[in-house]
Amino acid sequence: MNYEIKHRYTGAVLYAGGGETLRDVVVAAVASGANLHGADLSSADLHGADLRGANLSGADLRGADLRGANLRSADLRGANLSSADLRGADLRGANLSSADLFGADLRGANLSSADLFGANLSGANLSGADLFDAYLSGANLSGADLSGNKLVGGRPILQISPIGSRADYLFAYLTDAGIMIRAGCFFGALDEFRAACFETHGDGIHGREYAAAIQFIETHAKLWTPAEVAKEAA
Repeated sequence: MNYEIKHRYTGAVLYAGGGETLRDVVVAAVASGANLHGADLSSADLHGADLRGANLSGADLRGADLRGANLRSADLRGANLSSADLRGADLRGANLSSADLFGADLRGANLSSADLFGANLSGANLSGADLFDAYLSGANLSGADLSGNKLVGGRPILQISPIGSRADYLFAYLTDAGIMIRAGCFFGALDEFRAACFETHGDGIHGREYAAAIQFIETHAKLWTPAEVAKEAA
């Protein structure tokens, strides 16, 4: 069956080819190095597709099924991915600056080293997502879902590194249920993390380092947690 991938605004044909499904044609287009800037792929079934390095900047991917898709290093600047299903997608190093990810399902997605500058992640589901070294400056994370908790405030994610015995990353999340911490395989409330650090490191160098980080996190939370959320949590 023949398919045409058209520009979302002009209707110009960006790529045409044959395949059993549109997914096959999109994969072939990316493999050939086709420029899919501004492509209309709304509601497209692209689950599991190999789209590494694709130029999908400005593309319309609203409601697209991208479960398990490989979008590593893809250019998705300004793309509309609202309500897209990106569960388990590989977005390592992808350029998502100014992308619209409103309400997108990013559960378990790998966003490590992704550029999310100015991206709209409002209402997105980030439960289990890997945000290691992701660039989130200016991103809108209002109401994003992190493991059942909603991110709140203008600066809901704080990243500290290197820290601890493994010189790893520590993430603090401001949520409607309080401060949540992700460090290595640990994910839980700040008080649980505090207790785990003391049990593991005591008053040693790493214990003191984590204690200082926790104090910084608590100060950050006081400054950036919205007053109405802080009041409800009190």
